[in-house]
Amino acid sequence: MNCEHHIEAITQDPSYDDAHLSECAACRDYREEMRALDGRVRSALEISVPALEMPDLPEIDTGNVTALPRRRFSAPQWLAVAATIAVVAVLGFRTLGVDHAYPTLADEIIAHLDHEPYALQVTDNPVSDRRLARVVPANVATMDHSAGLITYAQSCVINGKTVPHLVIQGENGPITILLMPEEMVSGPQSVMGQSINGVILPVGNGSIAIIGEDGENLERIERDVRDSVNWSTT
Repeated sequence: MNCEHHIEAITQDPSYDDAHLSECAACRDYREEMRALDGRVRSALEISVPALEMPDLPEIDTGNVTALPRRRFSAPQWLAVAATIAVVAVLGFRTLGVDHAYPTLADEIIAHLDHEPYALQVTDNPVSDRRLARVVPANVATMDHSAGLITYAQSCVINGKTVPHLVIQGENGPITILLMPEEMVSGPQSVMGQSINGVILPVGNGSIAIIGEDGENLERIERDVRDSVNWSTT
């Protein structure tokens, strides 16, 4: 079951509803999260404004005053202003914590995965070549499907850099792959979390993180991913 379309629709409109959501708990949970965020934004915009008190002004000789034309905003213009404020507020809420310092790169990766549980869907529906090319542009890297069935592709931010976040289907469940062409590591680093294990591998001038469920044999995946990825910047 490919959730990519539904996740994007929910992100754009938290009131989005579809028959798919009755079958997919991850998408329902994501919608509830977005609705909660929408509520917090709405509450933040409900600002209490004190009554306007005009100061006492001296009388003005209106004979020497020229009236200026009054410009009125149409309803669509006011809606556009309100939408702009809402978008800025949402972006502000969603970017809270971006500058949070994690002890290690592995810790930041685990925290990122915890915030995108909907990516780890068991499915046999691959992402489109068009989607993959958009997430992994030619000026970053080239990647083929030899590493496995790619079922999720999204651009995400790790350590302040936008990187491709991919998911392939492994033997025990979905496997996360993060392509980090600008993130150099001195050697392999373990990624350990609750019910997951993985590794960050140095590849050229960058690195690749591969994380799967406990018991997943990542050695074959590591080899296949190394063989299927070529940095365009190296």
